[in-house]
Amino acid sequence: MVIKSQYIDAEIDKLTNSLENIKTGDNFSTDILITEQNDFKSITKKEGWLFDWMSEFKKPDRDVYKLTITNNQSVIQGLISLSVRTDHVYMHLIESAPFNKGKDKVYAGVPGNLVAFACKLSFQRGFEGYLSFLSKSRLIEHYERILGAVHVGGNLMIINTISALKLINKYFDK
Repeated sequence: MVIKSQYIDAEIDKLTNSLENIKTGDNFSTDILITEQNDFKSITKKEGWLFDWMSEFKKPDRDVYKLTITNNQSVIQGLISLSVRTDHVYMHLIESAPFNKGKDKVYAGVPGNLVAFACKLSFQRGFEGYLSFLSKSRLIEHYERILGAVHVGGNLMIINTISALKLINKYFDK
């Protein structure tokens, strides 16, 4: 069985303190929860999602988490797929909901919020915030600049303890 590598292709629009409504500038607190099978009824390519999230959900080595606005958990703002490895957390996929992409998006801060959560999970698992992922080549410098990720060769990126703490403090220490 050949495992195809997936490259992270999510542009981090803005590091916010939560989710920020583009039109009003209002901030909304968020929750990140593990997905359940019935979440995937509306998470389809037909609904504008780029990835087959149900397939990702079914992979035994991964957990898919959803980002929602507190007190409105029925609307999924974004998704992230993570694996806990022996010494770090690995990010397989990340995606903003279709209505949070492009020039007409509703909220800014979705990808940053999800990456900060992955770093927080890494600390909870005893990995000092370490997170790795494969980046699309054109986004390597973007992730270095915005997330503080380190390019370690090829397309491999690592977020270390210092960068992880900055992200976590931005999103979770209120």
